[in-house]
Parts: sequence; structure tokens; C-alpha cells
Amino acid sequence: MFSKEEASRFRSEFWTKFGKMMAPYKSQNGTKVNWTNYKTGIKNIYFKMDVDSKKASIGIYLTHKDPEIQEIYFQQFIDMKDYIHSILGEEWIWELNTKNEIGQVVTKIYFEQKGLNMYKENDWADIYQFLQPRILKLDEFWDDTKDVFKNLA
Repeated sequence: MFSKEEASRFRSEFWTKFGKMMAPYKSQNGTKVNWTNYKTGIKNIYFKMDVDSKKASIGIYLTHKDPEIQEIYFQQFIDMKDYIHSILGEEWIWELNTKNEIGQVVTKIYFEQKGLNMYKENDWADIYQFLQPRILKLDEFWDDTKDVFKNLA
């Protein structure tokens, strides 16, 4: 087990290295991106990457306080499900109105790989190989479709 300070240092170092690795990549539209804190440009729609001692995950999170609004956004994603999966090249998990780690109702579309541990530096290359292509593909999807969601906002 790590102290809070050690765990914080590991997380900071992990994400700093990931950010440096991703720095040469531009968004699908040619602009520079902070990949570790991807901005969708639409309030309450986030692309989130998470890694802990058990797994790595990446997903689209819908966080509007009104579950009915979340459902409207979710339905729009469902309408694009075949397109999303064609870009991602894999089936993701779709969960409407679930609770996050702090008890807020969120909707998420995500993919995870168990057995990866951020606190083992030997796992970092595998974690990066898991996250990198998926965030790039999410960006590709978002570049094509974000205007649809802007019109809903």
C-alpha cells in the first residue's frame, strides 16, 4: 500500500508521461489538445480516462443534473451506436443513469481493461497502449458528430 503522497506522486507522474507521449498528436481538426483533460466543448459531456490499482477505463460521461436530459443525450448516442462502434472497432458498455463514485447520477458509455495497475510502472506501457488509440478514436468520432450535440444543448 502507498501513502496518499506516494499515490498522488504516482498518479501525477503517470499522467504527465501520458501527456508527453500524446503531445505530438493533434486533434482530428488539426488543433492542439490536452489529451489528459479532453474538452468536448459541451457542458455535461466529458471524455474521461481513469486508471487505478485494478483496471484502466475510458468513456463518455453524461453528467447533467437532470436524468431526463442525460437520457436525451444518451438517446442521441444510441442513434449513433453503429457509427461509434465502427470507429472504435469494439463494443463498449452502455449504462443509463448509474451512480458514480460519489453518488451522483451519471450516464456512461465506456470500455475497461481489468488487470492493469497504475501503481506498477511495469504496467504503464500496457495502460498507455490501452488509452492512446481509444482517446484518438473518440476524438475522431467527436469531430464528426459534436455539432449534433451542440444543437441539443
